[in-house]
Amino acid sequence: MSMTSSDPMVAANVGASELAIEGYASLWGVADLNGDVVARGAFATSLAAAGARGVRMLHQHEGRAPVGVWDEMREDDRGLWVRGRIMDWSAEARFARALARAGALDGLSIGFRSQRARREGRLRVLVEVDLWEVSLVTFPMLPGARFRPAIGSRPVGPRGGRLGRTKLSSGADDAPIPTAHRGS
Repeated sequence: MSMTSSDPMVAANVGASELAIEGYASLWGVADLNGDVVARGAFATSLAAAGARGVRMLHQHEGRAPVGVWDEMREDDRGLWVRGRIMDWSAEARFARALARAGALDGLSIGFRSQRARREGRLRVLVEVDLWEVSLVTFPMLPGARFRPAIGSRPVGPRGGRLGRTKLSSGADDAPIPTAHRGS
């Protein structure tokens, strides 16, 4: 499932005051520090209803002021891949953009309401979620949920795709988190 803005080349026209970013907001089958695991396809219904533009880009889950816009969200074989732009329309947005450019901010975290879930031991498997927002965060609950500045000014596909040149991660953060190491 892929949801994009009406202009598929929006990242190619990013202004100097904006920062294009991309990454994975969620990874299939990987437990987060709270014991939540997102099942493949969990976002499909929500994205079909709202699209990428219906999901807010926040900083640290602070709802008072969005810091950018999501231009594309796609469920692929790895998880929920996102691409968007951190804007310069507020002090909070400029702060988030400066942190991201400096490499001090690179985590992603989803804000959602669970529609369908099941228990598997200590884990909650999210089968369907209503996605409200994807935040830029310092410490993501899912350590492998990360973003990076998009390469150049060209649109970049998931995991570098045909347009990218570098990997999003080494894969070390993508391994399931053992129960003994999860947070409360």
